[in-house]
Amino acid sequence: MARVGYARVSSLGQSLEVQLKKLEGCNKIFQEKVSGVDRNREQLKQCLDYVREGDVIVVTKLDRLARSTNHLCRIAEILDEKAVTLHVIDQNIETATPTGKLLFNMLGAIAQFENEIRRERQMDGIKAAQRRGVHIGRKKTVSQEEIMDIKKKRKEGVLIKDLAKEYNVQPMSIYRYLRCE
Repeated sequence: MARVGYARVSSLGQSLEVQLKKLEGCNKIFQEKVSGVDRNREQLKQCLDYVREGDVIVVTKLDRLARSTNHLCRIAEILDEKAVTLHVIDQNIETATPTGKLLFNMLGAIAQFENEIRRERQMDGIKAAQRRGVHIGRKKTVSQEEIMDIKKKRKEGVLIKDLAKEYNVQPMSIYRYLRCE
């Protein structure tokens, strides 16, 4: 039976040090610096492929492992199929016990709920800002006058790539400007 650690931080500027210290007793540790919403979590995939029947995956917190309740449930299914248990250090969860499984599912649901509430508040804030006339997103790099000039030059046969270079934008932006009426 191996204890296999998994550590993750969301950005390159963050440190894995605290998590790695807590995972010191593990036989092997997979670690990565990647956002929880990033679907390309290569080290997590390798960790799940690596574990065998009787092994224990150890994480410091549930939110280091999964990005949503659905994702957590998929991971739980994989672990069940492989007869692997999960130990979450900070929340003292051990899925080898019925109580641990219950707590695991409840905390996963609560974490998902918190994410959805945060997302709703964020959207409410964005809508309120838009109603106040606040521009959301990047500032336009090309003025309305320049867009008219782009359309005129394109009708005269100037190539998209040349327009993009002249106005210091991507060709896709030129196509978007040309679609605007």
